[in-house]
Amino acid sequence: MTLANHNPHSLQGRRALITGSTDGLGLAIAQGLAESGCHVALHGLQDAALMSPVLEHMQTEHGIQASYCRSDLSTRQGIEDLHAQVCATGKAPDILINNAVMRHFGPIETLPFEDWQQALNVNLSAAFGLIQKVLPNMKSQVWGRIIQMTSVYGLRGTAQRVDYVTTKTALIGLTRAVAAETVTDGITSNAICPGSVLTPGTDIRVLDMMRERSMSREEAEIEFLQNKQPTQRFVRAQDVAASVVFLCSPAASEITGHVLPIDGGWSAL
Repeated sequence: MTLANHNPHSLQGRRALITGSTDGLGLAIAQGLAESGCHVALHGLQDAALMSPVLEHMQTEHGIQASYCRSDLSTRQGIEDLHAQVCATGKAPDILINNAVMRHFGPIETLPFEDWQQALNVNLSAAFGLIQKVLPNMKSQVWGRIIQMTSVYGLRGTAQRVDYVTTKTALIGLTRAVAAETVTDGITSNAICPGSVLTPGTDIRVLDMMRERSMSREEAEIEFLQNKQPTQRFVRAQDVAASVVFLCSPAASEITGHVLPIDGGWSAL
C-alpha cells in the first residue's frame, strides 16, 4: 500500500469504548472517533432514550455503528456489566478511552470519606478494571489503544480538590505501567492532560460567576482562567478529541507511555 492511498489516521473498522461520554469532552471524543470511521460505544448514567438521537446522528452522518451502555462504574459489578454490554452489541473494543470522572470540591479535613472512595472507584479503579477486561482481546489481535483522560491537575496540585488531583495523578502512573507491560503486544497506552475545557459543567460555573458577581461573559471567563492557561482561552473539546484520534491512529503506533498536556501552556509555567 502506497502513501498515496493510505490514510495514516483512519480507524475504519475499529471499535472504541468511551466512558463518561453522554456530553462534554467524552461526547466530543466519541464524535471525533466516529468521524474517523471508528465504531463507538458510549457510556454514562443517562436514560438510554435520551441518547438515541445522538446515536442515530452518528450512524447516519458517519456510517458507523454507535451504541450506548448505562452502567455505574463505582462498583466492580458495574465494570463487569459495562464490558459485557459492549461486547453484546458488537465486537469487543480494541480502543478504550477512560474518561468517566467524579469530582468533589472542598478542603481535605471536611471531605466525606464516602466521597473520597467514590472518586477512587470511578476515576481510578474503573479504569484499571476496564483495562483488565479489554487487554486479552487486544493482545490476541496484536493491536489496541488505551488512553487515560487525566488532567493538568495530574501534573500539578491545587487546593480544595484532593480526590481529583490524587486520582488524575495516579492515572498517569497507571498509563506508564500499562505501557511497560504491553510494549511488545501492538498496544499503546497514553494519557492526555487537558487544561480547562469549556464543557457543560464548566459553563455552569462560568454562568454562576456572571450571575453572582454581575460580570460579563468575557470578564467571567478571564477570571475563571486566571493563573491557569496563559492563552486566556478555554481549550476546545474538539481539539482534545483530535489528539485522541491521532493517538489511536496507525500514525501513533510508536507512541506509548506518553503524557500529553493540552492546556494552552499552563503546565509550562
